[in-house]
Amino acid sequence: MTDQREDAAGRPEPGPAGEAAGPGPGRDSAGSRRWLVLALVGTAQLMIVLDLTVMNIALPSAQRALGFSNVDRQWVITAYALTFGSLLLFGGRLGDLFGRKLTFITGLVGFSVASAVGGASVSFAMLVTARACQGVFAALLAPAALSILTVTFSDPEERGKAFAVFGAIVGAGGLIGLLLGGALTQYLDWRWCLYINLVFAAIALAGALVLLTWQRDAHGPVRLDIPGVISVSGAMFCLVYGFSNAATHGWHADSTLAFLAAGVVLLVFFAFWQFRARYPLLPPRVVLDRNRGGSYLAILVAGAAMFGIFLFLTYYLQTVRHYTPLVTGVAFLPMIVALVLFAQLSNVVLMPRIGPKALVGGGMLIAAAGMAWLTRIGVHTSYAATVLGPLMVTGAGLGLTIPSAINTGTFGVPPSDAGVASATVSTGQQLGGSIGTALLNTIATSAVASYLVGVAASHPAAVAHPSPAALRAILAAAAVHGYTTGFWWTAAIFAGGGIVAGAILRWGPLTRQAQPGQPSGQAGHPPMPATAQAPGTQGQSG
Repeated sequence: MTDQREDAAGRPEPGPAGEAAGPGPGRDSAGSRRWLVLALVGTAQLMIVLDLTVMNIALPSAQRALGFSNVDRQWVITAYALTFGSLLLFGGRLGDLFGRKLTFITGLVGFSVASAVGGASVSFAMLVTARACQGVFAALLAPAALSILTVTFSDPEERGKAFAVFGAIVGAGGLIGLLLGGALTQYLDWRWCLYINLVFAAIALAGALVLLTWQRDAHGPVRLDIPGVISVSGAMFCLVYGFSNAATHGWHADSTLAFLAAGVVLLVFFAFWQFRARYPLLPPRVVLDRNRGGSYLAILVAGAAMFGIFLFLTYYLQTVRHYTPLVTGVAFLPMIVALVLFAQLSNVVLMPRIGPKALVGGGMLIAAAGMAWLTRIGVHTSYAATVLGPLMVTGAGLGLTIPSAINTGTFGVPPSDAGVASATVSTGQQLGGSIGTALLNTIATSAVASYLVGVAASHPAAVAHPSPAALRAILAAAAVHGYTTGFWWTAAIFAGGGIVAGAILRWGPLTRQAQPGQPSGQAGHPPMPATAQAPGTQGQSG
């Protein structure tokens, strides 16, 4: 028995580009087109994840060009994070209701237009508005891209390879953004950090128009869970803003506490409502599966911990070691290489044999070891001695964790839930990043302040009238102390996440779950291991 779908007349439904999925030349054509679909999905995803970090490098140049203050600078990043994080689940469900091709193309076009407007900005308000619009359309594009991948690849071996590539893009894209942002800012102009999206969007749009089919999985009248949309969008907005506000105004600020409390209340209401809604935005069956729930938790924790790497190591290399933005990006290349290699190892070789439990849990523990090793940095230590090795170990751990978690988080969902399951993956990563930035930044800042107080108490004469060289040495040592404290906490987050996620995930390869009224497996067949998709998803991509 195959997974080929049939229409009401019993004819095979078309595959990704309209061809039948049966044997023969058509099957070969379908197989080749599936890999082209992976290329276009990967291009769109790379554009999204690049944008999360590429603007960090461009911010100082943009600030000089547009003349906005240090206080306002955070909004260039926060505006994108707020709209993106708030609307992800809504965007994912729209893809399920109206078709993945429509939402994918709408997201691509909107994101590219917003990028062009942002690149042409003549004022701070124009730039922030464009960044917010980028987030809105990214919330359509990201879940559509992952759900297209989910329903396109059902063969276990092909699915493993596809998710290895996609997971490597998710994990390494932010690091590539640092490298690309440094090159564009140094050799062209900060505006090209936004204009570059037009190149990616044009390639992906051409592929989408040719490769994807117009179809949707929700038949009959379109029914949208309006209370669910409002409550979860409001909850994500309040949580992302609350954590962002904590990073700049502190955890005890009234605005921080108010937004975080409102976010928690709205999130609790959303969870309560999903069990009672007739057409829930996020069906409980999606997250209550033990493997998927564990993978969503792993993605959230990994998202929080990864910002410890981006944030502190970038600052260390640029402010203490005085690397240029471009050299800083190049310094992350060994981590990218390790992540890509171990992503292939985890999803293609190991996942079909041992399943996600050991890969996700073990990968996060390996990343924790890498971060603990990174605490050996000092003001005058060399890159080769104290940074290179830890980066490669951490990259290996992330390569085992991220692709396996994404694969597991979208495994076994029917096509009608693929969009919202994909959005849950992206929401975990986005919310985790906001939590990690606020928490780790606060911890590191407190550690720097404590170090300076300790120095002043132990060496009052030296601190009272320091020479310029002595002052620079004290501040550099304090900064390194803050970074190493942040690395220790990052290691603890990785380790705790690995233990908890590993405890939740099941032992053994992924298998199809029995449908209601049907035995385990499919129509009496034994369960299919590894990374097979749920029945009835072969060859869909639109």
